[in-house]
Amino acid sequence: MTGVDIIGALLGDSGEINSLVATIKAGSLPDGTPLPALLVRLVSSVERQPLVRGGAVRMTDRVSVAVRANSYREQVAIIKAVRNVCAGQLGAIASATEVAVLSAGTGPDVGGPANSFEQTQDFKVGFNALT
Repeated sequence: MTGVDIIGALLGDSGEINSLVATIKAGSLPDGTPLPALLVRLVSSVERQPLVRGGAVRMTDRVSVAVRANSYREQVAIIKAVRNVCAGQLGAIASATEVAVLSAGTGPDVGGPANSFEQTQDFKVGFNALT
């Protein structure tokens, strides 16, 4: 289980997100992927070092959600929806326990491939992982 799985589950289960984007992928978007699309990637992962073996280890993953859109207006609307759907979520999500999702900033507007519009929204995802 990673923060990417948790964010992917939140996005995939959202009717609002599914009405706005054609594709949600982890890792990379193949050439020719229909737009608008979301790309969910792990930026970093930190685990608290337990003093004893066994049980759960608290993980904190930084996850980036990149929006690729056909227009700037579409990009802004999707970033807002992604933030609204994911930020502030607590509880059991995607078979992870004690999940806490915090907004961790919005990246710059950049030109994406094939004249698309791209921007990222980052999250800090805390959860318990079994060892």
